[in-house]
Amino acid sequence: MGRLESLQHKKAISKLGFFLYFSHMNFPGKLNNKLIKRKISNHFRALDSHHELIDFSSNDYLGFSKNAHISLNASLTLTQFPHLNGSTGSRLLSGNHWLHEEVENELALFFNASSALIFNSGYDANVGLLSAVPQHGDIVLFDELCHASIRDGIRLSHAKAYSFKHNDVNDLVKKYANTYISGGTAYVVAESVYSMDGDAAPLKSIVDFCKKNACYLIVDEAHATGVFGEFGKGMTAELGLETGVFARVHTFGKAVGCHGAVVVGPKELKDYLVNYAHSFIYTTSLPLHSILTIKYAIKELQSTAELNKLETNIAFFRNELQALGLKKIFIDSESAIQSCLIPNVSKIKEIGQNIRLQGYDVKAILSPTVPEGKERLRFCIHSYNSAIEMKACLRLLSALV
Repeated sequence: MGRLESLQHKKAISKLGFFLYFSHMNFPGKLNNKLIKRKISNHFRALDSHHELIDFSSNDYLGFSKNAHISLNASLTLTQFPHLNGSTGSRLLSGNHWLHEEVENELALFFNASSALIFNSGYDANVGLLSAVPQHGDIVLFDELCHASIRDGIRLSHAKAYSFKHNDVNDLVKKYANTYISGGTAYVVAESVYSMDGDAAPLKSIVDFCKKNACYLIVDEAHATGVFGEFGKGMTAELGLETGVFARVHTFGKAVGCHGAVVVGPKELKDYLVNYAHSFIYTTSLPLHSILTIKYAIKELQSTAELNKLETNIAFFRNELQALGLKKIFIDSESAIQSCLIPNVSKIKEIGQNIRLQGYDVKAILSPTVPEGKERLRFCIHSYNSAIEMKACLRLLSALV
């Protein structure tokens, strides 16, 4: 290394050191302390880009994210349009295309609703819907295990909100009696299938309660879409309760294997959200490739054999739990989400790591995603998991616990 190069190298090292020092000094102490606290408690989370393991962790329940037929149809159709990469703006400015509206009409028909409005994600849909709809003087009653996006949306609204015990309609009745004020509107929010427990809401009882008390029911169908109901239309459709639900949120980033979400409900609701939902108004719209992928994925749902395969695999997995004596440590669930409760952070991380070392992608779910003492290993079942894989993974779990 020449003298000039050596000098430049020393200057670079010096700049790097100054940058690291400067960055450290300018990161707020309170935030740094929170990171340290999470590391000490063994709850620190980091991104993982290794996905070559046998999949028991993704939400791609039907394998649609890898479905070549969907991808090819979307790509071929896209060549007919000029905007191949971006949508150029929000839908109220330059980002609306007739394809957005065509697919929304198809979604409304598919989900048996009067209208449909596409959002950029399930998070955006829940935040937009629940921040805009409840007003001053209204109340929102939500299941205590509702997703963070639901809670964030409610927090941004002007209504008062109260949680009721998980899947407990009696507690919902009590909370309504104790909180509802005449003249206001009451909204009830539940998920049809809960993302961490995998259990189903007692939707029939909740719908009956809402009808009796003139409450407006909002159901997040994120983990039921593509899994339950005819052609994967969701739990509400499977139970024939569509007319008893004010608004449903169906997301496409899980079993549908693409991106985005849709809120379905009355025509007036769509008009209202276009005018008042900030997460719709103030964001660049989904590009046409995403819209076309949704279009062809919904079409694929109506002919695929993957739905039956998934149903078979869920039943097989549950039978294996029974055979291996593991059922007692799993939350009872008939969905694709099967959760094994191991309320010890160190132990659950160790077991999860050992399972991963054997080639199975199973994630440990820790606080604050779930309450402390409710840590679990979360198994996501897919149509493409083989019986051999499921049996081997569960036998390994049995040996470790």
